[in-house]
Amino acid sequence: MSRSRVMALIGDRVDPARRERTFSRAMAYESAADETAFVIGPFVVGVLAALIAPWAPIAGAAVLSFVFVTAFALHPTGRAVPERSARAAMAPFRELVHPRMLVLVAAVFGVGLFFGSTLTSLTAFMEAQGAPEAGALLYGVMGVGSAVLALAVAALPVRFSLRWRLVAFSIVLTASAGAYTVGGSVATVTTVLCLMGIGVGPSLVTLFSLAGNRAPRGRTASTMTILASALTLAQALSSAVTGAVAESVSVQTAMLFPAVAALLVLAMAALNASAAPRWDAVTTAAGTGVAAAHAAPGSTPSSR
Repeated sequence: MSRSRVMALIGDRVDPARRERTFSRAMAYESAADETAFVIGPFVVGVLAALIAPWAPIAGAAVLSFVFVTAFALHPTGRAVPERSARAAMAPFRELVHPRMLVLVAAVFGVGLFFGSTLTSLTAFMEAQGAPEAGALLYGVMGVGSAVLALAVAALPVRFSLRWRLVAFSIVLTASAGAYTVGGSVATVTTVLCLMGIGVGPSLVTLFSLAGNRAPRGRTASTMTILASALTLAQALSSAVTGAVAESVSVQTAMLFPAVAALLVLAMAALNASAAPRWDAVTTAAGTGVAAAHAAPGSTPSSR
């Protein structure tokens, strides 16, 4: 919902020529914030549980949820979402399951698979090395790099279009995930994790930016909810499956899973790159997308 509010505000208040860059910056911040939370959260939980009691992190999470979710719900930016009368012109649901949207959902699902399988296989790998507590720290190496690179995406030139950014970053992700499968030492795995962060953070930013541009009229919140749910569901499923494989088969087999997930992202990036000119031309002509929904009369969405 925060993403849909941000996009509505950008559509209302930002000049059409600057919207694509502003969307990219907003999504870069969102993804960097997510990555930072994934890295810092487990560390804070461990500190609170060790210094106070196991109930402390749960109580802290409850307080954070009550205070900040309530504040978000009551924040004036909620008025940026169209009123009920404006929803009468909402695009039909079938627009959400159009191939141009499903390819993004599948790619985000692949990123979720990558996150879950990487953390779980890395934990199993470090346990085999006799240092299971170091797994989260090494994962933090990837998370910090991913967050930094996610923010850096906003500085990329506009002529480096979103569809080609996705292809470039997914290639980096796939190549590094392939190296991860054969990384036999802690030093090698650490180096590879840094490279994986270069690929995964910018890929996620680019996917949400593409989704923001393509969201059907009045369906921005639904679009972002679907993508976020795909990410979370894939992460949970891959964690469970990768953990079971690491225990019942081998750690080496479990370390193949991030590469499989990265290949899914790369395949969807290639499909999107080949079909995007046709899909986005239809989107622009139909007047869909968050930019079109909030553009001033006579303006057109920015170039994809």
